[in-house]
Amino acid sequence: MELILEGASVRLAQTMQNLKNLGVSLSLDDFGTGYSSLNYLRHFPVDSLKIDRSFIRDVVTDPSGASVVTSIIAIAHNLGLTVVAEGVETREQLAFLTGCGCDMFQGYLFSKPLPAEEFADLLREGWRPTG
Repeated sequence: MELILEGASVRLAQTMQNLKNLGVSLSLDDFGTGYSSLNYLRHFPVDSLKIDRSFIRDVVTDPSGASVVTSIIAIAHNLGLTVVAEGVETREQLAFLTGCGCDMFQGYLFSKPLPAEEFADLLREGWRPTG
């Protein structure tokens, strides 16, 4: 992997690669906000990225927001990454994201956050997402 990063970023990339070599899958969370960068997608060995809920919120009502989400999904797929949309709350958002080829979804449309044991109980009872 060719890196044009410096210092701590190089060490981080090496640590991430070591984790991947052990079989750990890595995801870049809250993509598009804070310190996340397109450069990370090029240089860090991630398997997926999660589109921040702030982009998902207005995806069906804001054409520029929809364009950003569509572009993020296309870039990620072109890099061989899986895409997770955070904060999916409506069927309209789900339909838009599905139409764009988004791979996975999380949000209140499917379930509120649950403790692990409660979630496991639901799965054992045959619960399936209702989105």
